[in-house]
Amino acid sequence: MTVSSNAYEYLDNVGPQEQARLAAVRRYRLVDQPVEDAYDRIAFVAGAIFDTPIATVSLVEQDRVWLAACQGLSGVREVGKEPGLCASVIAQDDVYVINNAAVDPRTLEHPLVRGELGLRFYAAAPIRTHDGYRLGTVNVIDSRPREANARQLKALEHLASIVADELELRLMVIRSAAAEQRMRDTVS
Repeated sequence: MTVSSNAYEYLDNVGPQEQARLAAVRRYRLVDQPVEDAYDRIAFVAGAIFDTPIATVSLVEQDRVWLAACQGLSGVREVGKEPGLCASVIAQDDVYVINNAAVDPRTLEHPLVRGELGLRFYAAAPIRTHDGYRLGTVNVIDSRPREANARQLKALEHLASIVADELELRLMVIRSAAAEQRMRDTVS
C-alpha cells in the first residue's frame, strides 16, 4: 500500500494517539479493498435487527469513512469524515444513537442529514481492536426518526465485536503470508 505525501503531512498535524489509531486501521489492509462476505453479512444482520434500509461496516480513515460493507446504498464505498456520525462514534466506547438527526445539534449541518439521503435515525457501535483502538463502526441508518431498544443496541455492540474478531483473523493471515514469503526469499 502506498501512502501519499499528503497523508504524511496530515499525520504530522495529528497527535500521536490519532497516528497510532490510523496505523491500526491500515494494518488490516481493508481500506480500498473489495467488499468481503463476512463484513457484508454483518451489515445485513445489523439492518435486519433494526429493520433499517441502510446498514454499514465502516472504517474511519484520515480524511474519509471507508465502507467495508454497505447494505442499502448501491455503489457507495466512502463518505466524508464530517463530525456527528462515524467520526464521532470512534471518540467514545459506547453505542452512539441519534433518534432524529433533523433536530439533534450534533448532526443538524451534516451533509447526509441535509442532503438527498435525509438521514434521521443513526445508531452505531464502535469497532474496538483487541489492543484498544476504535477503527470504525457497525451502524444502521434510516430516513425516518425512531427509537432503538436496549436489546438492539446490545446486538449492535456484539456485531462490532465480531468485526473486530474478523479483523484479527485477517491480520493473522496477512502476517502468516508475510512470514511465508520471507521464508521463500531466504531459501531462494
